[in-house]
Amino acid sequence: MAANRPSEVTTNWWRDAAIYQIYVRSFADGDGDGTGDLAGVRAKLPYLVELGVDALWFTPWYLSPLADGGYDVADYRTIDPAFGTLAEAEKLIAEARALGIRTIIDIVPNHVSDQHAWFTAALAAGPGSPERDLFHFRPGRGPDGAVPPNDWVSEFGGTPWTRLPDGEWYLHLFATQQPDLNWAHPVVRQEHEDVLRFWFERGVSGVRIDSAALPAKDPALPDFTEGRDPHPYIDRDELHDIYRSWRAIADEYGAIFVGEVWLPDTERFARYLRPDELHTAFNFNFLACPWDAGLLRSAIDDTLAEHALVGAPATWVLSNHDVTRTVTRYGRQDTGFDFAAKTFGTPTDLALGTRRARAAALLSLALPGAAYLYQGEELGLPEADIPRDRIQDPMHFRSGGTDPGRDGCRVPLPWSAQAPYAGFGSDVEPWLPQPADWSSYAADAQGADPDSMLSLYREALRLRRTEPGFGSPGKAGERLTWLPTAPGVLAFTRTDRLVCVVNLIGEAVELPGHTEVLLTSGPLADGGRLPQDTAAWLRG
Repeated sequence: MAANRPSEVTTNWWRDAAIYQIYVRSFADGDGDGTGDLAGVRAKLPYLVELGVDALWFTPWYLSPLADGGYDVADYRTIDPAFGTLAEAEKLIAEARALGIRTIIDIVPNHVSDQHAWFTAALAAGPGSPERDLFHFRPGRGPDGAVPPNDWVSEFGGTPWTRLPDGEWYLHLFATQQPDLNWAHPVVRQEHEDVLRFWFERGVSGVRIDSAALPAKDPALPDFTEGRDPHPYIDRDELHDIYRSWRAIADEYGAIFVGEVWLPDTERFARYLRPDELHTAFNFNFLACPWDAGLLRSAIDDTLAEHALVGAPATWVLSNHDVTRTVTRYGRQDTGFDFAAKTFGTPTDLALGTRRARAAALLSLALPGAAYLYQGEELGLPEADIPRDRIQDPMHFRSGGTDPGRDGCRVPLPWSAQAPYAGFGSDVEPWLPQPADWSSYAADAQGADPDSMLSLYREALRLRRTEPGFGSPGKAGERLTWLPTAPGVLAFTRTDRLVCVVNLIGEAVELPGHTEVLLTSGPLADGGRLPQDTAAWLRG
């Protein structure tokens, strides 16, 4: 077990890295049982090298009953048997690193699984016990305690409280099977610091922090009041002390953090990126932004400005394991993203969505900072319609069946056009059903097609690594300059005369002055003009 060296973080690799998100359960099935696993990932490392990514972010691969896709962790030091073993994880980390690819893992500090040893001990110990102090147990309200302790609403809908036979209630901001931890308890803090060291010792280069603004709670657990500051459980000041202690540990190993921080207040968001806290945080304003030139430019400007406050690099992401896939989202009338707006049967123009997704890929990869790519985006996968009787996501069930949930972006990947189940594993049906046309998106077929989405991503990532115009990490490489354009067209320069231009209006436009076209998301129109919903990289 070779730990990282502190000098690794000083290379600033993370400031402009291309990071590929792996949802292990759906990436590749190495043992043929219908579920993706670490053996499948190891077998696909050559594909990831050819794609050109710098790091892999793994969603939770730990022991879990999978009540919420692995975000209900039962043991952070054990790999779930469906995925493999700890020894396989160590091999994967080492093999990827030997190929120049670092590993980022997921930590879920807000909650654990209801099958975690701490929670089962708390249930057995009963009311008033020290074991229950690690969580948020409370008596109910009303004459018989039948009313939840407060009026909070779960992130998955409904009350975040579940009552036990002994009369007490426990808090879970997510699914019932995900009890929230009490971060005011020193044992909770110590355990997470030990878990960080456990994985850093095994060569992990970074940690993504799930729901990073949620772990700390007002000890009184008061009812929610709109506009109340501080919020009883979002973005509380106590979090910053926690993350400062984590940063000190990461610095020992040269490791980095990326936080999942959903906050509308840019000043408060930037606090998490101060030099002694998190290195980076996800940029959800850009991810959720509609396909609109003005709104995209504002999202880019706001993102760069809020990161400049603390000298942190921005991150750019179009999709992840929770969000409707880009091709589908951009093919709809409403091209933004909002969890509350998800419904069954939304009309989608996939040809339009694919054209826009190709342009968005070049836009996002040209921006200064780190880029995150969710598995399957490089294949242009659309959101899949999962039959209602096969849906597994708790968001669907907590909504009473109105929300289609997130399974549509988690369908197992297509690797081989001619193999059963598109080459995901063997002749065993995958854990989620694949659409009938899934093999048409297969990686082997796209790899042989120079005009495919996969070929576009490979070439874009190659240029991103090799073209000096993308800049080096640091202040000079993290700037852009907007060029004057017609309304509806975005154009900016980076360093060394690199230009990115995206046309979002209904007619082809002239390209800015240039000496060379490096890459376009689609064919140019007559006279070398840029068509609607098309992007180009130029050398000025």
